[in-house]
Amino acid sequence: MSARRTDDSSVVVIGLGRFGSRLAGSLLQLDQDVLAIDHEQDRVQHWASRLDRVVQADTTEESVLRQLGVADFRRVVVAIGASVEASVLTVLALTELAIPQIWARATSEKHAKILNSVGAHHVIFPEAETGERVAHLIVSRMLDFMEFGHDFAIAKVRTPASLVGRSLSELAPTDRFGVMVVGAKPPGEPFRYAAPDTVLQADSVLIVEGSIDRVQQFAALG
Repeated sequence: MSARRTDDSSVVVIGLGRFGSRLAGSLLQLDQDVLAIDHEQDRVQHWASRLDRVVQADTTEESVLRQLGVADFRRVVVAIGASVEASVLTVLALTELAIPQIWARATSEKHAKILNSVGAHHVIFPEAETGERVAHLIVSRMLDFMEFGHDFAIAKVRTPASLVGRSLSELAPTDRFGVMVVGAKPPGEPFRYAAPDTVLQADSVLIVEGSIDRVQQFAALG
């Protein structure tokens, strides 16, 4: 078996319904290498000319996933919506492969609880989450974000390790990073609006604003 992929540009999308196909397309636009899997031949044929790699397979079987090389990926999205059983069994199979990041679509609160209990790390509700939005969250270190048009966003990010202990006045973030830190929530403390003398603490959740690209770059700082 090959070594697990350690890059952040490869994602497996399981289930090519409306949400899964849109998510796969959004990931491709973000320059991600996508392996798409669905159990229906018609869907596989439909998307074969639009996605780089599309495979027909039963993803509820761990052995099948292993044969497809899914065990080598760090991030897998289970976008199955038609069958709760298939969704849950697929997540369970992925946990057996020790996939580091398992994102799973839920159709109800009960479904979400089951997905969490069998090992899903992130649960998605398509009614509230667009494929493009989820794609941005998957490929970045942002905890959450809201986009306004195509050139501005507000996002939640963890304090980058390289900036811990430094004040906003020292960083001049608007000039250096192209984003503005609006506020911060240190661990165990209430949210506070940012000021020039605000010192960034480890594990704080920051609210930042700027373009999507700039916000993603800020979130990815080591």
